[in-house]
Amino acid sequence: MASTVSSRKRIRQNHAHNARNRWRKRLIQSAVKSFEEIVVHHGSYADAEQAFRKASAVLDRIAGKGTIHRNKAARKKSRMAHRLASLKKA
Repeated sequence: MASTVSSRKRIRQNHAHNARNRWRKRLIQSAVKSFEEIVVHHGSYADAEQAFRKASAVLDRIAGKGTIHRNKAARKKSRMAHRLASLKKA
């Protein structure tokens, strides 16, 4: 168990930051999943493009906070953009 005041505070901060980061990662998962479901099941390019914009905004915002690395956000956005482009061709 932590004995100093600063170590107890650090534990409290770690719990809060961990919970906040888990919440942000769930936001990413839900945004990307909704995009993927639209691409796979509905096939509407306009709906997919709107979901792509929303997911991209979520990724950029969370990468800016430092929860995920900006390169990981760029990689996810690039893969989604390729899926969107393939939907447009079909």
